[in-house]
Amino acid sequence: MPRPQRNVLGQMLEPCSKDPMTGFYRTGCCETGDEDEGRHLICAIMTDEFLQFSKSKGNDLSTPRLDWGFPGLKAGNQWCLCALRWKEALLAGCAPQVVLESTHHNALQYVTMEDLHAHAVHRGGGMVS
Repeated sequence: MPRPQRNVLGQMLEPCSKDPMTGFYRTGCCETGDEDEGRHLICAIMTDEFLQFSKSKGNDLSTPRLDWGFPGLKAGNQWCLCALRWKEALLAGCAPQVVLESTHHNALQYVTMEDLHAHAVHRGGGMVS
């Protein structure tokens, strides 16, 4: 398990979701390490549009996979997304909102802070101005 890590704001990485439990390591945080080949770095708030988009790309996040301990996601759930999937959704016009405090700083290797900020919400759910 990796040591405490930083978010895109340069602060300590905050939890993304514990219900459902998210993160590559299933700690609730978008932590990363060498084993995380998909780079699950962006804490995103699921929408029906994004879930359909992801399913169309071969990654069905809405169907439960109990054999993997995966409950299936619905709109409103927060989840650590692969940075490149979020970028792909951004280019397709359906990127979900993100929680900057819970998005790993390594996400900036794949997407810009400007794009993240344009889709950011405060932890309480309000849009970042």
